Amino acid sequence: MNHSPPARLFCQDPELGYERSRTRFTSGEGLVLDETYRLAHLPLVAPDHPRVIRTREGSSYVMGRHERVFSLVLPIPGDLLLRSPSYRELDEAMRASPFARKIAWDLLGRRQDKLHATICGSLSTGEPPVLAPSQRQDLAALGPVHVELRGLFSGSVNRGRLYLRAYPESRRGENVFRRIQGILGCRETDLYVVGFYNMTDDLDADETAALASLIESWWDRTILQFDIDHLWLMGACDDLVLDSMIAETVSLT
Repeated sequence: MNHSPPARLFCQDPELGYERSRTRFTSGEGLVLDETYRLAHLPLVAPDHPRVIRTREGSSYVMGRHERVFSLVLPIPGDLLLRSPSYRELDEAMRASPFARKIAWDLLGRRQDKLHATICGSLSTGEPPVLAPSQRQDLAALGPVHVELRGLFSGSVNRGRLYLRAYPESRRGENVFRRIQGILGCRETDLYVVGFYNMTDDLDADETAALASLIESWWDRTILQFDIDHLWLMGACDDLVLDSMIAETVSLT
């Protein structure tokens, strides 16, 4: 009699938005940091860069900082990630790349215990949201969630940040992250990215070609699989969550 555990099923690219939302590289052209990145991220990693957008009318950003915003996020176990052989291989390739000098390497250590993928974004501003007892019960009834991380990803928006991609468990054909969004009455999404590397400048054509090659070679590579039995209600005053707090740990059991 076979007592081996059932195979874990994860949502795949046709069900998610990664292919649709990835950066489209053009041969012979460099990668230019876009306005979103220059407003929200560049002030935090290269504040003296001449193309930093200090603030913008209609936006709450001032040098990359804003009023504290709370979201429900999936914690990423940084200790497990850094011990993953696949992650170490990816990191070595990044450090050996032609654009390595344009990566804010100091951020990795500062963010190791804050790595996350947003599930329900911008739930409240200023003060943490209050979850209803029925919502807590439904989240607890889910049980631990299986997640797979793959790399590497550059999106069509916020060009300058590189991510790992989170693939949620597919449970009886349902995306578990969307189930969580439904419990909280949030908009359903299909992108769950883990912000990781940040650029300090534009990339030239050769550097961009090297990045495009890395993304392509790592697209289908598994970086880490893990189980998680809780979520965070995280409040942050910047998009790199350098000034962040965990208002509550929300149980999934």
